[in-house]
Amino acid sequence: MKIKKLGHCCLVVEVNGKRIMTDPGSYTVKEQAQEKNVDLILITHEHGDHLHIESLQEIIKNNPNVKIITNAGVGKLLDEAGLKYEVLKNKTAKDILGVELEAHDCKHEEIFKEIGQVQNTGYFIGRKLFYPGDAFYNPGRPVEILALPIAGPWVRVRDFMKYVLEVKPKVCFPVHDGMLTSFIESAYFVPKLILPQFNIKFNDLKLGKEENL
Repeated sequence: MKIKKLGHCCLVVEVNGKRIMTDPGSYTVKEQAQEKNVDLILITHEHGDHLHIESLQEIIKNNPNVKIITNAGVGKLLDEAGLKYEVLKNKTAKDILGVELEAHDCKHEEIFKEIGQVQNTGYFIGRKLFYPGDAFYNPGRPVEILALPIAGPWVRVRDFMKYVLEVKPKVCFPVHDGMLTSFIESAYFVPKLILPQFNIKFNDLKLGKEENL
């Protein structure tokens, strides 16, 4: 599986020759609009750092055959924008363009009480990568590669460390870190130090570089 991190939560994952983009949001407008040969787009929820409508329209313009997979909450916004999509329902696994996708619905992780707790859908991609969106959701099955949220108003170090140790992937890499700038390496310090002790590799993907995981 090849993974290229454009930034924050926008990834380009290559599985079986298909290129899958996740959460084209406001942090990576320029980078995601430049991507070509994108086959699928997965959108976990409606917050602007995961869904930027104008940029999404540009991506579709550059990739006219791309297929959008999301949930009903995001679907309402896509309807308003006149964009086509498919809803993958909770706990449903489906082969789409030769790639197995499985949806896991939950609420967005709590920021404060009900603020921002929209529908969030995590995705298993190609039976290897679990991308949870904005939630510490355990899919209850073996995870080989985990996209690990490490920053934001709903994230503390002890929370994401507890989560990754519960899921027990072989490899994890950081996402939801677009708001971190000069001190981003400091945010990686704890997982880099601790996770190898539990036989979990922490790979701090370099932006824009495709890597085999």
